[in-house]
Amino acid sequence: MVAFTHYPFDGRVRLEAESLVEWGYEVRFLVPKEQARPRTYSLAGVVVEELNVVEYGGKNKLQYLFSYMKFMVLAFFACTRLFVRSHFRIFHVHNMPNVLVFAALIPRLFGSTLILDVHDTVFETYQAKFGTTSPFLLSIFRFEEWLCCALAQKVICVNHVQRESVIKRGIPAEKIATVITMPKFNSQVQPSRQRNGTDTFRMVNHGTISKRLGNDLIIQAAAQLVREIPGFELHIIGGGDDLDECKLLSESLGITERVHFHKGVPWDELARKLEAMDVGIVANRVNAATDLMLPSKLIDYVVLGIPAIVPRLRAIEYYFSPVMVSYFEPESVESMVATTVRVYKDKEGRKQQAINAKDFLHEYGWHNDRNGLRGLYRDLP
Repeated sequence: MVAFTHYPFDGRVRLEAESLVEWGYEVRFLVPKEQARPRTYSLAGVVVEELNVVEYGGKNKLQYLFSYMKFMVLAFFACTRLFVRSHFRIFHVHNMPNVLVFAALIPRLFGSTLILDVHDTVFETYQAKFGTTSPFLLSIFRFEEWLCCALAQKVICVNHVQRESVIKRGIPAEKIATVITMPKFNSQVQPSRQRNGTDTFRMVNHGTISKRLGNDLIIQAAAQLVREIPGFELHIIGGGDDLDECKLLSESLGITERVHFHKGVPWDELARKLEAMDVGIVANRVNAATDLMLPSKLIDYVVLGIPAIVPRLRAIEYYFSPVMVSYFEPESVESMVATTVRVYKDKEGRKQQAINAKDFLHEYGWHNDRNGLRGLYRDLP
């Protein structure tokens, strides 16, 4: 497997890799380095090999591109080495970007199976991140997607809405598997749901901190919620290119005592961090990318039995009815506040909502036949 990610903190790639180990595969994962010097180590049965490049998460387009390209070159030599010197015959590449599939070009040309795992579509993500509408650039991204999917024998999409979008751009439906990742928190921790007293109401948002994901909107809502809800607290867990700006926003609004920023935690420790929270919130802005997103943080809340407050966006509405989550109008702080107050006041209602949301797990759970990773691997030649 290959991914340009912070491996210990990335729940999706870890779940896939560790599940494959459980199913009898030997898995080696190529990732950027976490420290000054690259390491090779074992985590939950997966051998993680760090390459000598650091993941860039800022807004400079050239640095963004350079870090991707350097990682791809190093991954190309590593994949070629693993193919020549060992018995690895399946190369599973996680985007972004899609062109990382070329890291496994030599194994692909000599008969290995190549899988492209599309976490986020480059076409929509680049529009959302950098605000581009250039027909020339968007044509390049369309071609990049088509070429990379053509090189791979199998393509994974993370939800059915994303899959439909990719098919409309010409990718054959028969080569696409839909794999919705479900964190296995239930096997790692049984949330106690015990609160530290009854005088607090804790809201949480975790993962990447970015304005396009609405973290600033949550903080603006928190400035009103501290007046509406006794003991209200907002907990933001993670990092990102807009972290400092969000901290400054909470200071300017005078709510630093009620807004708590926490560093990201490894995936297998996340449940312990979330279990004391009363409600989870997703606040993605409306754009081409978020329209196709089924946020992993939302699935985390569902698995842990935490009621969720979410915007009305296409992929979320595809899977979750209004009795499973509490909806607000996207990008509306007033709607977010009103929905949160309603959820706070209806204690029994939010308990029932969390129970209703479990229907999603029953239908699309990790070992369900409708969730295709195990079947995809089982059917490989």
